[in-house]
Amino acid sequence: MPIPVSRTRFMTWRSLATAAVAALMAALLVPAAAHGAPRQSTPVYSYENAIRESVWVDTGLDGDNDGRHDRVAVDIVRPRELARQGHRVPVIMDASPYYSCCGRGNESQKKTYDANGDVVQMPLFYDNYFVPRGYAFVGVDLAGTDRSDGCVDVGGRSDIRSAKAVIDWLNGRARGYTTRAGTTRASATWTNGRTGMIGKSWDGTIANGVAATGVKGLKTIVPISAISSWYDYYFAKGAPLYDSGPDWLSGYVDSPDARAKCAAVQRKLVDGAPRTGDWTPLWSERDYVKDAAKVKASVFLVHGMQDLNVRTKNFGQWWDALAKNGVDRKIWLSQTGHVDPFDFRRGAWVDTLHRWFDHELLGYDNGIDHEPMADVERHPDQWTTSAVWPPRATAATTLRPGTGTLPGVGTLGLGRASGTETFTDDPRESETDWAANIDRPTADKAGFTTRPLTRDLRLSGSSRVTVTATPTTSTAHLSAVLVDLGPDTVRDYAGSGEGITTLTDRTCWGASTAGDSSCFKVTRAATTDVDYTVVSRGWADLGNYASDKGVALTPGTAYTITLDLAATDHVVPKGHRLALIVAGTDKDLIDPPAGTPTLRIDLSRTSARVPLVGGADAFERATKGSTAAPSATVLDGVRAPHTALRVPGETD
Repeated sequence: MPIPVSRTRFMTWRSLATAAVAALMAALLVPAAAHGAPRQSTPVYSYENAIRESVWVDTGLDGDNDGRHDRVAVDIVRPRELARQGHRVPVIMDASPYYSCCGRGNESQKKTYDANGDVVQMPLFYDNYFVPRGYAFVGVDLAGTDRSDGCVDVGGRSDIRSAKAVIDWLNGRARGYTTRAGTTRASATWTNGRTGMIGKSWDGTIANGVAATGVKGLKTIVPISAISSWYDYYFAKGAPLYDSGPDWLSGYVDSPDARAKCAAVQRKLVDGAPRTGDWTPLWSERDYVKDAAKVKASVFLVHGMQDLNVRTKNFGQWWDALAKNGVDRKIWLSQTGHVDPFDFRRGAWVDTLHRWFDHELLGYDNGIDHEPMADVERHPDQWTTSAVWPPRATAATTLRPGTGTLPGVGTLGLGRASGTETFTDDPRESETDWAANIDRPTADKAGFTTRPLTRDLRLSGSSRVTVTATPTTSTAHLSAVLVDLGPDTVRDYAGSGEGITTLTDRTCWGASTAGDSSCFKVTRAATTDVDYTVVSRGWADLGNYASDKGVALTPGTAYTITLDLAATDHVVPKGHRLALIVAGTDKDLIDPPAGTPTLRIDLSRTSARVPLVGGADAFERATKGSTAAPSATVLDGVRAPHTALRVPGETD
């Protein structure tokens, strides 16, 4: 399958008429002394004296079945000076289930309130930084969490409606109230309705889901480490990624009130998400990729390429769908795991986010639409850019495994090969064990490598690996892993900080009050020296070879299945080798099958479709003339991946 590539510059500003209106609004939000068209909002409004208020918005749903519509709590911080002048302001919004149960950010901040019930501390820096610059910040408690009614349905109708209803209210299309159960109405006459959603993990997932409704008024989203299809959070083509389902996650964030009322919703989550990994209507409701054509908001996407919580298939398929539908977009890809850019590239992140919101919500002509589409972290704290992503020269290239002189130690190239390789699933072993022993015969994997490259080779996008395997049991799981074999210094994504170390010093980003500081602990890159780097991975239950519903296998019968590998952008340097590993259970990243299968791989019907910049010609040039043979030594990499989290965003 060809890798979708954008053929346009990443941003085309809407229309001359829209730009003129936006410029007029922007002019109202800068000091009177400013001359000419504004290019950047400045902190001229008081954060300490900002209006802080709470509103409860009617979602139109009765998820907790108490006979009345659910209302979601909306906490607002907005400039008092602009309210007095009658100037309407745009909104930056983070809708989250974590504001009371778990906290947000690297320091797990929670909302706090004064005696009147108005927000005192809003987690993260968004309100501290942007309110003085003429924005309102809105923090929404998803249905069933904190001070909201309803039930958590983990990315379903209630979750998405929680946030969409607030955008409707900001645009005069929904009802808001001054209290949770009262009848006094609240109107959002202070906003122009232009809203940008932001958030990490579950929060960013809600931004994706709301954008996929096409709601009017949502102008941009900034999803960070976000889910695009909840099935792909829990399963990979039938192979379970976690030992629990969405019902566990719902129970983790439910408010006490929701726990008392939402047993029926919990039951639906259990029944609709069977541990077989079969696709069900529950997953269709939580698949935002299928509705990418409805997205009208621009998208600034951020993801860690080593994120083993929200795995990167989620950003890859979302990005490709947005590109196919011509959505304006920008992307940052880091070497980290599940980490916010505020904690791996703080200064550049705040500056870029500031300019992004100024452009998208205030209409400022600041040039960000003419900058490169992609920023990619190539080495710790070393970034490169691409005008478009993946680069236009990227082409899906078919690489084929072949047999070598030792069992399970084969070759990888462009030519079709014959023969077979055999391995036995060992749930005690992971991708790090396989890669460490890539040049040695082991019973638990089949590995295939190129010769050392004579020039750099760049992978950019999503890969697919097609495997034809004959199992000895009625159940079998497969893993496919692409590896860069060669020495490097990388972020230690398998460490406790997933690529960062948190220090004690603080830096400040915006204004502070006694109850809400804008100062956050500094971080630095946590690095480690390695002999190999896992570039991309994918998994599947072989029983899903024919459809999205698994079946029992017939031992001794050959089956062909295609594994979707995680999206990435990685350069395999000159002198390194590219490897493909095919194996069974990837310890702590997928659960094992019921039995212990041995699988025979038919190499003539096994291949990898890899997105190479320059395509097959680039691969041929990079492997031409190389004759050096590797030594069969054990290689060092990052530590084995720890048991995966079941909570997207728990350790922001």
